[in-house]
Amino acid sequence: MAFTRITAAEAAALIKNGDNIGLSGFTPAGTPKAVTAEIAKIAHAEHEAGRPYQIGIFTGASTGQSCDGVLAEEGAIKYRAPYTTNPSFRKKVNAGAIAYNDIHLGMMAQDLRYGFLGEIDYAILEVCAIEDDGKVYLTAAGGISPTVARMAKKGIILELNAHHAPMSHNIHDVYEPLDPPCRKPIMIEKVTDRIGTPYLQLDPSKIIGVVETDLQDEARDFKDADPITDKIGENVANFLMNEKKVGRIPADFLPFQSGVGTTANAILFALGSNPEMPQMQVYTEVLQNAIVDLMLQEKVKCASTCSLTVTNDKLQAIYDNMKFFEQRLVLRQSEISNNAEVIRRLGLIAINTAIEVDLYGHANSTQICGTKMMNGIGGSGDFERNAFLSIFTCPSVAKGGAISSIVPFCSHIDHTEHDVNIIVTEQGVADLRGKSPIQRAQAIIENCAHPDYKQLLWDYLKIADKGQSCHKMSAALAMHDTFLREGDMHKTDWASYVK
Repeated sequence: MAFTRITAAEAAALIKNGDNIGLSGFTPAGTPKAVTAEIAKIAHAEHEAGRPYQIGIFTGASTGQSCDGVLAEEGAIKYRAPYTTNPSFRKKVNAGAIAYNDIHLGMMAQDLRYGFLGEIDYAILEVCAIEDDGKVYLTAAGGISPTVARMAKKGIILELNAHHAPMSHNIHDVYEPLDPPCRKPIMIEKVTDRIGTPYLQLDPSKIIGVVETDLQDEARDFKDADPITDKIGENVANFLMNEKKVGRIPADFLPFQSGVGTTANAILFALGSNPEMPQMQVYTEVLQNAIVDLMLQEKVKCASTCSLTVTNDKLQAIYDNMKFFEQRLVLRQSEISNNAEVIRRLGLIAINTAIEVDLYGHANSTQICGTKMMNGIGGSGDFERNAFLSIFTCPSVAKGGAISSIVPFCSHIDHTEHDVNIIVTEQGVADLRGKSPIQRAQAIIENCAHPDYKQLLWDYLKIADKGQSCHKMSAALAMHDTFLREGDMHKTDWASYVK
C-alpha cells in the first residue's frame, strides 16, 4: 500500500479545537517535530481571529521546543500529561493556564487504555521506516507509541524522519502488555531479554498520511560536572562499594537505574571509574551520554532503556556503531522499562535526584516551595518504590547557600519515607534502612546537611512536639516561609513560629 504523502501543515489542519493527540517519543528523543510546530501556527491564527483553539496532549514523557514549547507559548494546550521540562510550558502551568496531570511514567500507557484519561483522536508518530503492510520502525525512543496508535479514533499521522538511521530498528523491542484480567507475566529476566518485535504493527487503514522530514532531535546538553556533583558521585560509588564488600550487594553487582541530568552523569562516571566496580548493567528509562561512553569503553556491559536521551553527536555514534550496540542495547516502551514487576525481579539499584528531602526521609522531586512546578515526577517513583536499593541525591544547598536542601518537612512530597533507603549529598551518606523516624532525622542532619544549616536543624528537633515523627506543625515549613519572605533560609527564627 502506498501511503499518502502530505505536508506538515496539511496534517496539522486535521487537528481541531478540542481534539486530543497522542505522541511518540520520550523526552525530546523520538517525538514528532514538524506537525506540532504547524499546530502552533494554527492556534496563533485562530486566537488572532478571536476563535478558541486548544488541544489535549498525551505523551511518553517530555518533548522539545517544537512541541511543548511553541504550543504552550501560543496558548494551544488545554490539558497535558505526563512529564515535562520545557520552560515555556512550566511558566504556563505555574500561572494556572494549563491543566497539567503529573503521572508516573510507567503508568501512562495503561491509564490511557483503562480509560482514565479520556479518548485519543489522533496519534502522531515519528518513524524512520514504513512498510506497505503497516509495519513502522520507531526512531530514538519507545514511549507509549503502541497504545496511542491503537487508541487513535480518527487516524494516525506519521513523520518519516530521514535524520534517523533505519538500522535503529535493530535495538527496538516493541511490546504492549494485555490488560487485566488477561495480563501475562512480563518475561524479562535479564537486562537484554527481548519479548516483542523490532517494529510497531499499525492498521494500514488508520494511516492518514506521511509527512517527510529531516530533523534532529531537540537534544538537551547538560551542564558540565562540578566539584559538588563529582563529590556526590564519589559518595554514591564509595557507599555501593562498601555494600558489596559487606555482602549486601552480590559480587558481580546488580543493574542500575539512573535519573537524568548532570548529577546522574557524574554518578555514572564515578561508578565507571571506580577500580572495584565490575562491568555494569543498566536497566533504566533514559540513556544519557555517560552510559554511551561507558558502553564504548566496555565498562557498561549492556543497557535497556526507553529513550536515547543523548546529544545528537552521541546518537550518531550509536548509529555509526550499530553492530556493536545492537548486541548490547534494547529500546522498550515506558510501561516495560518502568515496569514494577521487572524492576523487582532484576533487583535494580535506583538512583534519582531530589529538589529537597526532609528529616524523616520524604523526598520532593517536582515542586519549588510546594507550589511551583519545576518538572514532573518522571519515572523516579516507578523505580524507587520497587528497587532493591532506593537512593536519592541532591546538593546540600541551593541558590548560593540561601536554600537548604535538607528541611524539617518537605513542601511537597513525591516519595514517602517508606520508599527511600539512602540520601546522598556532597556532605555524605545517610543510610535510613532499619531506622526509626528520629534516628533517620539524626542520620540525615549529621551526614547530609550543610554545616551552615546543621545547628538550625538540630534546633528544630528541640522545639518539635514528641511523637512517632517529631514536628512542631506551626514551624514545619518555617524555612520555606522565611526564604519566600527574606530570600534566605539562614534567617529562620524558630521562636517566631512556636505557638
